[in-house]
Amino acid sequence: MHLLKDKIKHWIEKQYFYPDILGVLINPTYLARHALAQNISELSPRLGGKIIDIGCGSKPYQQLFSASEYVGMEYDSVENRLNSKADVFYKDGGEFPFTDDYFDSAIATEVLEHVFNPEEFLREVHRILKRGGVLLLTCPLLWAEHQKPHDYARYTSFGIVHILEKHGFEIILQKKTVNGVAALFQMFAAYIRTKITVRNYYVRIFMYTLLISPWTLLGILFLKLPHAESDIYIDNLILVKKV
Repeated sequence: MHLLKDKIKHWIEKQYFYPDILGVLINPTYLARHALAQNISELSPRLGGKIIDIGCGSKPYQQLFSASEYVGMEYDSVENRLNSKADVFYKDGGEFPFTDDYFDSAIATEVLEHVFNPEEFLREVHRILKRGGVLLLTCPLLWAEHQKPHDYARYTSFGIVHILEKHGFEIILQKKTVNGVAALFQMFAAYIRTKITVRNYYVRIFMYTLLISPWTLLGILFLKLPHAESDIYIDNLILVKKV
């Protein structure tokens, strides 16, 4: 019985970063997470060699990359030392513990909004990348406050380009993920999740299925319909190279 419960819980947790079609039923952030996983997977062949995953957390996207070396890095805190899969840690606002031009590629997913000092942060990313090295970065425009109190900023598509170009990066590709009406359905699903405060894990998942999945399905429907890119969207996804 315990083995079955563990398998179910593991499958549910997998749905958080790599939601399949059944993830519609249990993941309140399905639209956002599915779009991130899909786009990162499509762009992963553009990254290789020595890769650093900045703000790596549990390294959820490592399996998507073919790397000669894959290093996870987190800022140094008790929580990150206990719960992350980071290989190295850095002091918030300080230098990264690597020499200049060390990495071929870098990935930073849903990290920049938690960085209070983005100027110093991007300067360090630029420093440790080789010339011509690529950075894949994602960060939200439309999302609720999270990982409180360490949630400091939101970036428009213009703002993220400006700050990256300012720090010596050239834009290769830029996308807005989950835009238009679908973004509104995703935000409403995320809002409902905040109102479901049942402590029992499995009851909570059942309530997600009952109360949230219909909104997710509507969001998927609107994503499938032809539409122009909207100024209302969930995430910035941008691929740049060091010049």
